[in-house]
Amino acid sequence: MSLKGRNAVITGSTSGIGLGIAKALAAEGCNIMLNGLPTPDCEQIRSGLEREAGVKVLFDPADMSKTEQVRALVRNAEAGLGSVDILVNNAGVQHVSPIEDFPEDKLDLIMRVNFFSAFHAIAAAVPGMKARKWGRIIDITSAHSLVASPFKSAYVSSKHAVMGLTKTVALEVATDGITVNAIAPGYVWTPLVERQIPDTMAARNMTKEQVIEEVLLKAQPTKRFVSIEEVAAAAVYLASDAAASITGTTLSIDGGWTAA
Repeated sequence: MSLKGRNAVITGSTSGIGLGIAKALAAEGCNIMLNGLPTPDCEQIRSGLEREAGVKVLFDPADMSKTEQVRALVRNAEAGLGSVDILVNNAGVQHVSPIEDFPEDKLDLIMRVNFFSAFHAIAAAVPGMKARKWGRIIDITSAHSLVASPFKSAYVSSKHAVMGLTKTVALEVATDGITVNAIAPGYVWTPLVERQIPDTMAARNMTKEQVIEEVLLKAQPTKRFVSIEEVAAAAVYLASDAAASITGTTLSIDGGWTAA
């Protein structure tokens, strides 16, 4: 399933699922454009991955809430790597609150990062993919692109929007050698999930342990968190030639959450 020589952009890829996908694609021979808000660890992450995988790894600190920076990320990857063959829209933010108390600034941020960034990254990457007659677009959505949970009105709405975007673009580029799919993980133990626990505790009047057992893992019949490696392996498959006829669909990795 080698992807040697392909070039991939993964948004939100300095930790969690995004970094896991970057590592998995690099292990298959992909050159990588990492992305995330700048921290003191970014250069260590970039150089470490480059050294371990033996591929070219770049880093771009584009803010996914800023449209022009999203589009510039794709342009910078094309300039630095030569092309964008694989685009993984992974960046995401979350806020938990009853709708009547939902802060307007949080609503705006969630829609910009979770939905608008995917829209603009795809729009920027598609012309080059069409010209080369090959491309893979993978949108990391969530089980919440298929079902809802209380107190997550903005997040659930944004993920449903990305699901619609995935299907629509898949139809638009179906004859151009480009596939567009979504991966919908259940709860994965990542910084994003960990950070929402205090707000969920407050919204539901629960302890941390109750949130984990009665809210997060209650949704998943397997009663365990999905691993980052499981999601990354699915992304590698969808990026491969073996998945050339899979497009416009969603691969659920949720421990049975959406089976009912």
